[in-house]
Amino acid sequence: MPDSASDLPEVVRVAADLIRFDTSNFGGGNAKGEREAAEYVGAYLESLGLVPSYFEPVPRRTNVMARVPGRNRDKPALVVHGHLDVVPAMAEDWSVDPFAGIVRDGMLWGRGAVDMKNMDAMILTAVADLLRAGEQPERDLILAFFADEENGGVEGSALVVRERPEWFAGATEAISEVGGYSISVDGHRAYLLQVGEKALLWIRLVARGRAGHGSRLHPDNAVTRLSEAVAAIGRTHWPVRLTDTTRQLLEGLSALSGRSSEDPDALASAAGPAEAFLRSSFRTTTNPTALTAGYKHNVIPERAEALIDVRVLPGTEDAVLAQLQEIVGDDIEIEIVVRDIGMETPFTGPLVDAMVAALDRHDPGTPVVPYLLGAGTDNKALSAIGITGYGFAPLRLPAELDFTGMFHGVDERVPVDSLVFGQRVLADLFRTY
Repeated sequence: MPDSASDLPEVVRVAADLIRFDTSNFGGGNAKGEREAAEYVGAYLESLGLVPSYFEPVPRRTNVMARVPGRNRDKPALVVHGHLDVVPAMAEDWSVDPFAGIVRDGMLWGRGAVDMKNMDAMILTAVADLLRAGEQPERDLILAFFADEENGGVEGSALVVRERPEWFAGATEAISEVGGYSISVDGHRAYLLQVGEKALLWIRLVARGRAGHGSRLHPDNAVTRLSEAVAAIGRTHWPVRLTDTTRQLLEGLSALSGRSSEDPDALASAAGPAEAFLRSSFRTTTNPTALTAGYKHNVIPERAEALIDVRVLPGTEDAVLAQLQEIVGDDIEIEIVVRDIGMETPFTGPLVDAMVAALDRHDPGTPVVPYLLGAGTDNKALSAIGITGYGFAPLRLPAELDFTGMFHGVDERVPVDSLVFGQRVLADLFRTY
Protein backbone atom coordinates (compact mmCIF):
# COMPACT_ATOMS: atom_id res chain seq x y z
CA MET A 1 0.00 0.00 0.00
CA PRO A 2 1.47 3.46 -0.85
CA ASP A 3 2.71 5.75 1.90
CA SER A 4 0.30 8.65 1.29
CA ALA A 5 -2.04 7.59 -1.51
CA SER A 6 -5.12 9.72 -2.03
CA ASP A 7 -7.27 6.61 -2.05
CA LEU A 8 -6.49 5.83 1.58
CA PRO A 9 -9.51 6.20 3.89
CA GLU A 10 -9.86 9.71 5.25
CA VAL A 11 -9.40 8.58 8.85
CA VAL A 12 -5.99 7.18 7.90
CA ARG A 13 -4.97 10.33 6.05
CA VAL A 14 -5.95 12.51 9.02
CA ALA A 15 -4.13 10.28 11.50
CA ALA A 16 -1.03 10.31 9.27
CA ASP A 17 -1.17 14.10 9.02
CA LEU A 18 -1.32 14.37 12.81
CA ILE A 19 1.60 11.99 13.27
CA ARG A 20 3.72 14.23 11.02
CA PHE A 21 3.44 17.02 13.58
CA ASP A 22 6.24 16.26 16.04
CA THR A 23 4.47 17.05 19.30
CA SER A 24 6.99 15.26 21.52
CA ASN A 25 6.51 15.89 25.22
CA PHE A 26 9.60 15.27 27.36
CA GLY A 27 7.81 16.20 30.59
CA GLY A 28 8.36 18.86 33.19
CA GLY A 29 7.46 21.65 30.77
CA ASN A 30 9.97 20.51 28.15
CA ALA A 31 7.92 19.93 25.01
CA LYS A 32 7.88 20.88 21.35
CA GLY A 33 4.28 22.01 21.70
CA GLU A 34 0.97 21.15 20.11
CA ARG A 35 0.19 24.45 18.37
CA GLU A 36 0.48 23.33 14.74
CA ALA A 37 -1.42 20.10 15.40
CA ALA A 38 -4.15 22.08 17.19
CA GLU A 39 -4.39 24.50 14.28
CA TYR A 40 -4.74 21.55 11.89
CA VAL A 41 -7.58 20.19 14.04
CA GLY A 42 -9.17 23.61 14.21
CA ALA A 43 -9.03 24.00 10.42
CA TYR A 44 -10.63 20.57 9.99
CA LEU A 45 -13.42 21.53 12.41
CA GLU A 46 -13.97 24.78 10.51
CA SER A 47 -14.28 22.82 7.25
CA LEU A 48 -17.23 21.03 8.86
CA GLY A 49 -18.93 24.34 9.67
CA LEU A 50 -17.94 24.26 13.35
CA VAL A 51 -16.41 27.12 15.32
CA PRO A 52 -13.23 26.10 17.15
CA SER A 53 -12.03 27.80 20.32
CA TYR A 54 -8.37 27.81 21.31
CA PHE A 55 -6.72 28.08 24.70
CA GLU A 56 -2.95 28.38 25.03
CA PRO A 57 -2.19 29.05 28.72
CA VAL A 58 1.49 28.24 28.18
CA PRO A 59 3.25 29.25 24.95
CA ARG A 60 2.78 26.59 22.23
CA ARG A 61 0.79 24.31 24.57
CA THR A 62 -2.43 24.68 22.59
CA ASN A 63 -5.83 23.18 23.34
CA VAL A 64 -8.75 23.34 20.90
CA MET A 65 -12.48 22.70 21.33
CA ALA A 66 -15.69 22.83 19.31
CA ARG A 67 -19.30 22.04 20.18
CA VAL A 68 -21.47 20.04 17.79
CA PRO A 69 -25.18 20.78 18.30
CA GLY A 70 -27.32 17.70 18.87
CA ARG A 71 -30.89 16.88 17.93
CA ASN A 72 -31.94 16.76 21.57
CA ARG A 73 -30.45 19.78 23.34
CA ASP A 74 -32.21 18.76 26.56
CA LYS A 75 -29.91 15.77 27.00
CA PRO A 76 -26.59 16.29 28.79
CA ALA A 77 -23.70 16.87 26.42
CA LEU A 78 -21.04 14.22 25.82
CA VAL A 79 -17.37 15.22 25.89
CA VAL A 80 -15.29 13.40 23.27
CA HIS A 81 -11.63 14.18 23.83
CA GLY A 82 -8.12 13.31 22.81
CA HIS A 83 -4.63 14.64 23.37
CA LEU A 84 -2.30 15.96 20.70
CA ASP A 85 1.07 15.40 22.40
CA VAL A 86 3.11 12.21 22.20
CA VAL A 87 6.01 10.77 24.14
CA PRO A 88 9.41 11.19 22.46
CA ALA A 89 10.68 8.62 19.96
CA MET A 90 14.31 7.67 19.38
CA ALA A 91 14.41 7.39 15.60
CA GLU A 92 17.42 5.05 15.59
CA ASP A 93 15.38 2.44 17.48
CA TRP A 94 12.55 2.41 14.93
CA SER A 95 12.35 0.58 11.62
CA VAL A 96 10.59 3.64 10.10
CA ASP A 97 10.78 7.38 10.65
CA PRO A 98 8.51 7.78 13.73
CA PHE A 99 7.15 11.10 12.45
CA ALA A 100 6.67 10.23 8.76
CA GLY A 101 3.15 8.81 9.16
CA ILE A 102 3.67 6.10 6.56
CA VAL A 103 1.34 3.25 5.63
CA ARG A 104 3.04 -0.11 5.16
CA ASP A 105 1.78 -3.68 5.26
CA GLY A 106 -1.78 -2.46 5.81
CA MET A 107 -0.81 -0.47 8.90
CA LEU A 108 -0.25 3.17 9.77
CA TRP A 109 3.13 3.59 11.47
CA GLY A 110 4.39 6.40 13.67
CA ARG A 111 4.52 7.91 17.10
CA GLY A 112 0.89 8.45 18.06
CA ALA A 113 -0.54 5.71 15.85
CA VAL A 114 -1.55 3.97 19.10
CA ASP A 115 -1.37 6.79 21.66
CA MET A 116 -3.46 8.62 20.55
CA LYS A 117 -3.54 10.41 17.23
CA ASN A 118 -5.43 7.38 15.93
CA MET A 119 -8.39 8.26 18.17
CA ASP A 120 -8.08 11.97 17.36
CA ALA A 121 -8.55 11.10 13.69
CA MET A 122 -11.41 8.72 14.44
CA ILE A 123 -13.21 11.45 16.39
CA LEU A 124 -12.81 14.04 13.64
CA THR A 125 -13.85 11.79 10.78
CA ALA A 126 -16.76 10.22 12.70
CA VAL A 127 -18.19 13.71 13.26
CA ALA A 128 -17.51 14.50 9.60
CA ASP A 129 -19.55 11.45 8.59
CA LEU A 130 -22.58 12.88 10.35
CA LEU A 131 -22.29 16.52 9.40
CA ARG A 132 -21.51 15.93 5.73
CA ALA A 133 -24.59 13.73 5.50
CA GLY A 134 -26.71 16.53 6.95
CA GLU A 135 -27.18 14.66 10.22
CA GLN A 136 -26.77 15.70 13.83
CA PRO A 137 -25.65 13.68 16.83
CA GLU A 138 -28.37 12.70 19.27
CA ARG A 139 -27.00 15.11 21.90
CA ASP A 140 -24.44 17.93 21.91
CA LEU A 141 -20.89 16.73 21.45
CA ILE A 142 -18.06 18.71 22.99
CA LEU A 143 -14.93 17.88 21.01
CA ALA A 144 -11.78 18.69 22.97
CA PHE A 145 -8.15 18.11 22.00
CA PHE A 146 -5.74 18.70 24.85
CA ALA A 147 -2.07 19.47 25.26
CA ASP A 148 0.35 17.89 27.75
CA GLU A 149 -1.48 14.66 28.58
CA GLU A 150 1.83 12.79 28.56
CA ASN A 151 2.94 14.99 31.46
CA GLY A 152 -0.19 14.33 33.49
CA GLY A 153 -2.11 17.19 31.87
CA VAL A 154 -0.34 19.78 34.04
CA GLU A 155 -0.10 22.30 31.18
CA GLY A 156 -3.13 20.92 29.36
CA SER A 157 -6.41 19.53 30.63
CA ALA A 158 -5.82 20.61 34.23
CA LEU A 159 -5.51 24.25 33.15
CA VAL A 160 -8.37 23.98 30.66
CA VAL A 161 -10.74 22.64 33.30
CA ARG A 162 -9.71 25.38 35.71
CA GLU A 163 -9.61 28.32 33.28
CA ARG A 164 -12.20 27.31 30.67
CA PRO A 165 -14.89 25.32 32.51
CA GLU A 166 -17.50 26.91 30.23
CA TRP A 167 -16.18 24.71 27.43
CA PHE A 168 -17.87 21.78 29.17
CA ALA A 169 -21.16 23.41 30.14
CA GLY A 170 -23.98 20.88 30.31
CA ALA A 171 -21.74 17.81 30.03
CA THR A 172 -21.92 14.89 32.45
CA GLU A 173 -19.96 12.14 30.67
CA ALA A 174 -16.89 11.76 28.48
CA ILE A 175 -15.15 9.21 26.31
CA SER A 176 -11.52 9.06 25.29
CA GLU A 177 -8.57 6.70 24.85
CA VAL A 178 -7.43 3.24 25.99
CA GLY A 179 -10.65 1.31 25.82
CA GLY A 180 -12.99 -0.24 23.31
CA TYR A 181 -10.22 -2.20 21.60
CA SER A 182 -10.28 -5.94 21.07
CA ILE A 183 -8.12 -8.64 22.61
CA SER A 184 -8.00 -12.38 21.99
CA VAL A 185 -8.80 -14.62 24.97
CA ASP A 186 -7.76 -18.18 24.18
CA GLY A 187 -8.84 -17.63 20.59
CA HIS A 188 -12.06 -15.75 21.39
CA ARG A 189 -12.27 -12.04 20.53
CA ALA A 190 -13.54 -9.68 23.23
CA TYR A 191 -13.53 -5.93 23.74
CA LEU A 192 -12.18 -4.13 26.79
CA LEU A 193 -14.18 -1.12 27.92
CA GLN A 194 -12.30 1.11 30.33
CA VAL A 195 -14.37 2.18 33.34
CA GLY A 196 -11.61 3.28 35.70
CA GLU A 197 -8.02 4.39 36.07
CA LYS A 198 -5.36 3.86 38.68
CA ALA A 199 -4.11 6.88 40.58
CA LEU A 200 -0.90 8.55 39.43
CA LEU A 201 2.11 9.25 41.63
CA TRP A 202 5.23 10.45 39.87
CA ILE A 203 7.89 10.70 42.53
CA ARG A 204 11.56 11.71 42.72
CA LEU A 205 13.97 9.94 45.05
CA VAL A 206 16.74 12.16 46.37
CA ALA A 207 19.85 10.78 48.04
CA ARG A 208 22.43 13.05 49.64
CA GLY A 209 25.98 12.29 50.62
CA ARG A 210 29.35 13.97 50.90
CA ALA A 211 31.11 15.17 47.79
CA GLY A 212 34.69 14.11 47.27
CA HIS A 213 37.43 12.74 45.06
CA GLY A 214 36.54 9.57 43.17
CA SER A 215 39.74 7.83 44.29
CA ARG A 216 38.99 7.98 48.04
CA LEU A 217 37.49 5.48 50.40
CA HIS A 218 34.10 7.08 50.60
CA PRO A 219 31.24 5.25 52.34
CA ASP A 220 28.97 8.33 52.32
CA ASN A 221 28.21 8.07 48.58
CA ALA A 222 24.91 9.48 47.32
CA VAL A 223 25.02 7.42 44.12
CA THR A 224 25.43 4.17 46.05
CA ARG A 225 22.62 5.11 48.40
CA LEU A 226 20.32 6.03 45.55
CA SER A 227 21.14 2.87 43.61
CA GLU A 228 20.19 0.70 46.56
CA ALA A 229 16.89 2.55 46.95
CA VAL A 230 16.06 2.29 43.24
CA ALA A 231 16.84 -1.43 43.18
CA ALA A 232 14.71 -2.01 46.27
CA ILE A 233 11.71 -0.30 44.70
CA GLY A 234 12.20 -1.87 41.29
CA ARG A 235 12.35 -5.36 42.78
CA THR A 236 9.34 -4.97 45.07
CA HIS A 237 6.56 -7.42 44.18
CA TRP A 238 3.29 -5.75 45.09
CA PRO A 239 0.43 -8.07 46.03
CA VAL A 240 -2.77 -8.56 44.06
CA ARG A 241 -5.60 -6.37 45.32
CA LEU A 242 -8.80 -6.64 43.34
CA THR A 243 -11.51 -4.02 42.88
CA ASP A 244 -15.07 -4.37 41.63
CA THR A 245 -13.88 -3.72 38.08
CA THR A 246 -11.00 -6.18 38.09
CA ARG A 247 -13.25 -8.85 39.60
CA GLN A 248 -15.68 -8.35 36.71
CA LEU A 249 -12.79 -8.48 34.26
CA LEU A 250 -11.64 -11.80 35.71
CA GLU A 251 -15.17 -13.19 35.53
CA GLY A 252 -15.31 -12.24 31.85
CA LEU A 253 -11.91 -13.76 31.09
CA SER A 254 -12.89 -16.93 32.95
CA ALA A 255 -16.13 -17.26 31.01
CA LEU A 256 -14.33 -16.82 27.70
CA SER A 257 -11.42 -19.15 28.43
CA GLY A 258 -12.93 -21.73 30.77
CA ARG A 259 -10.00 -21.14 33.13
CA SER A 260 -10.32 -20.66 36.87
CA SER A 261 -10.34 -17.11 38.22
CA GLU A 262 -8.59 -18.08 41.47
CA ASP A 263 -5.17 -16.97 40.19
CA PRO A 264 -5.62 -13.56 38.53
CA ASP A 265 -2.15 -13.52 36.97
CA ALA A 266 -2.56 -16.97 35.46
CA LEU A 267 -5.97 -16.05 34.10
CA ALA A 268 -4.61 -12.86 32.55
CA SER A 269 -2.24 -15.00 30.50
CA ALA A 270 -5.29 -16.15 28.52
CA ALA A 271 -5.34 -12.64 27.02
CA GLY A 272 -2.10 -13.21 25.14
CA PRO A 273 -0.20 -10.00 24.32
CA ALA A 274 -2.52 -7.97 26.59
CA GLU A 275 -1.48 -10.00 29.65
CA ALA A 276 0.99 -7.48 31.08
CA PHE A 277 -1.44 -4.60 30.55
CA LEU A 278 -4.14 -6.41 32.51
CA ARG A 279 -1.88 -7.71 35.28
CA SER A 280 -0.80 -4.16 36.06
CA SER A 281 -4.41 -3.35 36.96
CA PHE A 282 -4.41 -5.94 39.76
CA ARG A 283 -1.76 -4.25 41.92
CA THR A 284 0.45 -1.25 42.56
CA THR A 285 3.30 -0.80 40.10
CA THR A 286 6.54 1.07 40.83
CA ASN A 287 8.91 1.42 37.89
CA PRO A 288 12.17 3.39 37.98
CA THR A 289 12.38 5.44 34.78
CA ALA A 290 15.30 7.88 35.08
CA LEU A 291 18.57 8.45 37.00
CA THR A 292 20.52 11.68 37.44
CA ALA A 293 23.80 12.04 39.33
CA GLY A 294 27.29 13.39 38.97
CA TYR A 295 29.13 15.62 36.54
CA LYS A 296 32.65 14.17 36.24
CA HIS A 297 34.21 10.72 36.33
CA ASN A 298 36.47 11.40 39.32
CA VAL A 299 34.08 13.51 41.39
CA ILE A 300 31.68 11.90 43.86
CA PRO A 301 28.52 14.06 43.80
CA GLU A 302 26.69 15.16 46.91
CA ARG A 303 23.26 14.53 45.37
CA ALA A 304 21.70 11.81 43.24
CA GLU A 305 18.13 11.56 41.95
CA ALA A 306 15.82 8.99 40.39
CA LEU A 307 12.34 9.20 38.91
CA ILE A 308 9.81 6.50 39.75
CA ASP A 309 6.49 6.01 37.96
CA VAL A 310 4.05 4.81 40.61
CA ARG A 311 0.49 3.75 39.77
CA VAL A 312 -1.78 2.71 42.60
CA LEU A 313 -5.34 1.54 43.03
CA PRO A 314 -7.81 4.34 43.74
CA GLY A 315 -7.78 5.34 47.40
CA THR A 316 -4.44 3.71 48.33
CA GLU A 317 -2.15 6.64 47.51
CA ASP A 318 -1.11 7.62 51.04
CA ALA A 319 -0.61 4.04 52.16
CA VAL A 320 1.64 3.30 49.18
CA LEU A 321 3.71 6.44 49.77
CA ALA A 322 4.25 5.35 53.36
CA GLN A 323 5.30 1.89 52.19
CA LEU A 324 7.72 3.37 49.69
CA GLN A 325 9.38 5.41 52.43
CA GLU A 326 9.81 2.23 54.45
CA ILE A 327 11.33 0.47 51.43
CA VAL A 328 13.94 3.16 50.71
CA GLY A 329 14.66 4.17 54.30
CA ASP A 330 14.53 7.47 56.09
CA ASP A 331 17.74 8.80 54.53
CA ILE A 332 16.11 8.93 51.08
CA GLU A 333 13.82 11.88 50.43
CA ILE A 334 10.66 11.30 48.40
CA GLU A 335 9.42 14.29 46.42
CA ILE A 336 6.05 14.21 44.68
CA VAL A 337 6.38 15.56 41.15
CA VAL A 338 2.82 14.89 39.97
CA ARG A 339 -0.07 13.41 41.90
CA ASP A 340 -3.47 12.70 40.41
CA ILE A 341 -6.56 10.79 41.43
CA GLY A 342 -7.72 7.31 40.57
CA MET A 343 -11.28 6.59 39.44
CA GLU A 344 -13.64 3.68 39.14
CA THR A 345 -17.14 3.73 37.63
CA PRO A 346 -19.71 0.91 37.56
CA PHE A 347 -20.02 -1.02 34.32
CA THR A 348 -23.66 0.00 33.99
CA GLY A 349 -25.78 2.85 32.73
CA PRO A 350 -27.10 4.25 29.44
CA LEU A 351 -23.71 5.28 28.02
CA VAL A 352 -22.14 1.90 28.82
CA ASP A 353 -25.14 0.20 27.21
CA ALA A 354 -24.82 2.44 24.16
CA MET A 355 -21.10 1.74 23.73
CA VAL A 356 -21.65 -2.01 24.07
CA ALA A 357 -24.54 -1.85 21.58
CA ALA A 358 -22.48 0.14 19.06
CA LEU A 359 -19.72 -2.47 19.17
CA ASP A 360 -22.27 -5.25 18.78
CA ARG A 361 -23.76 -3.68 15.67
CA HIS A 362 -20.36 -3.70 14.01
CA ASP A 363 -19.00 -6.95 15.47
CA PRO A 364 -22.11 -8.97 16.40
CA GLY A 365 -21.99 -11.31 19.35
CA THR A 366 -18.53 -10.32 20.57
CA PRO A 367 -18.40 -9.92 24.37
CA VAL A 368 -17.44 -6.65 26.04
CA VAL A 369 -15.82 -6.73 29.47
CA PRO A 370 -14.83 -3.87 31.78
CA TYR A 371 -11.30 -3.18 32.88
CA LEU A 372 -9.32 -0.78 35.04
CA LEU A 373 -6.61 1.12 33.18
CA GLY A 374 -3.21 0.79 34.80
CA ALA A 375 -2.24 4.24 33.46
CA GLY A 376 -4.23 7.48 33.24
CA THR A 377 -5.99 9.84 30.83
CA ASP A 378 -7.38 13.37 30.75
CA ASN A 379 -10.60 11.94 32.19
CA LYS A 380 -8.96 12.61 35.56
CA ALA A 381 -9.08 16.36 34.98
CA LEU A 382 -12.67 16.28 33.75
CA SER A 383 -13.74 14.40 36.86
CA ALA A 384 -12.89 17.52 38.87
CA ILE A 385 -15.91 19.25 37.30
CA GLY A 386 -18.23 16.29 37.72
CA ILE A 387 -17.77 14.59 34.34
CA THR A 388 -17.60 10.78 34.40
CA GLY A 389 -15.11 9.44 31.89
CA TYR A 390 -14.70 6.16 30.03
CA GLY A 391 -12.10 4.76 27.67
CA PHE A 392 -13.72 4.03 24.31
CA ALA A 393 -11.47 4.22 21.27
CA PRO A 394 -12.98 1.26 19.40
CA LEU A 395 -10.59 -0.86 17.37
CA ARG A 396 -11.06 -4.38 16.05
CA LEU A 397 -7.51 -5.72 16.05
CA PRO A 398 -5.72 -8.81 14.75
CA ALA A 399 -5.30 -11.38 17.50
CA GLU A 400 -1.54 -11.55 17.02
CA LEU A 401 -0.91 -7.79 17.26
CA ASP A 402 0.63 -6.69 20.56
CA PHE A 403 -1.36 -3.48 20.60
CA THR A 404 -1.01 -2.71 24.30
CA GLY A 405 2.74 -3.32 24.12
CA MET A 406 3.08 -0.45 21.66
CA PHE A 407 1.90 2.25 24.06
CA HIS A 408 5.08 4.36 24.43
CA GLY A 409 6.94 1.59 22.61
CA VAL A 410 8.94 1.26 19.40
CA ASP A 411 7.37 0.89 15.94
CA GLU A 412 3.89 2.04 16.98
CA ARG A 413 1.39 1.02 14.34
CA VAL A 414 -2.30 0.39 13.90
CA PRO A 415 -4.13 -1.47 11.11
CA VAL A 416 -5.83 0.71 8.53
CA ASP A 417 -8.95 -1.47 8.76
CA SER A 418 -9.06 -0.94 12.53
CA LEU A 419 -9.14 2.83 12.10
CA VAL A 420 -12.04 2.57 9.65
CA PHE A 421 -13.86 0.28 12.09
CA GLY A 422 -13.37 2.76 14.93
CA GLN A 423 -14.59 5.68 12.87
CA ARG A 424 -17.78 3.81 12.01
CA VAL A 425 -18.45 2.68 15.58
CA LEU A 426 -17.97 6.20 16.92
CA ALA A 427 -20.25 7.69 14.27
CA ASP A 428 -22.86 5.09 15.19
CA LEU A 429 -22.54 5.99 18.89
CA PHE A 430 -22.87 9.69 18.18
CA ARG A 431 -26.03 9.12 16.13
CA THR A 432 -27.74 6.97 18.74
CA TYR A 433 -26.70 8.12 22.21
